[in-house]
Amino acid sequence: MELIEALNWRYATKKMNGQAVPQEKVDLILEAARLAPTSSGLQPFKVIVVTNPELKQALLPHAFNQSQIVDSSHLLVFAAWDNYTHENIDEVFNRTNQERGVPAEATADYVARLKGMLVDREAELNFQHAARQAYIGFGMAIAQAALLQVDATPMEGFDNAKVDELLGLRAKNLRSVTMLPLGYRDETGDWLVGLKKVRQSLADFVIEFK
Repeated sequence: MELIEALNWRYATKKMNGQAVPQEKVDLILEAARLAPTSSGLQPFKVIVVTNPELKQALLPHAFNQSQIVDSSHLLVFAAWDNYTHENIDEVFNRTNQERGVPAEATADYVARLKGMLVDREAELNFQHAARQAYIGFGMAIAQAALLQVDATPMEGFDNAKVDELLGLRAKNLRSVTMLPLGYRDETGDWLVGLKKVRQSLADFVIEFK
């Protein structure tokens, strides 16, 4: 399936049938999120995978009882760093230098400039920046799921603080950003199945300066 065809096939599934998504497909969706581009290559987010039925049930009331939480095969929670610190930036570049086989001196000036821009900023500003990076991975995951014909429901409608608490995210210096239940559509129970996808026309959507 080509990407545009896949994106026309997908929709924000409202009712899932409980069928399990094969692990190899889940792994490809996670890999697409992992390979997403991020600012300065910091990759300042994690993806939490929830399959435990009791935990999904506990999360349900904090997501406005949206049934995809419990009917999904895998619930992906995208969580961003709560701040940029000397330590987490060093961790990224230490790993990068090691894997590329270059000395720390090769990136020292760049790392110093990056820390100068980020570390002393307000924590909330840094979290919002990290959250935008998480959304890039989120989009990649949605696209990969569509290519695999796995249904996925982009979801912001939840109580972030409660989700953070249930998943123990603050102890990991993370805050939830968005969730993506994965599964398969309930062809008979989902009112959105088969409805025409409606978007702006390309002429209205694109603004050109020639």
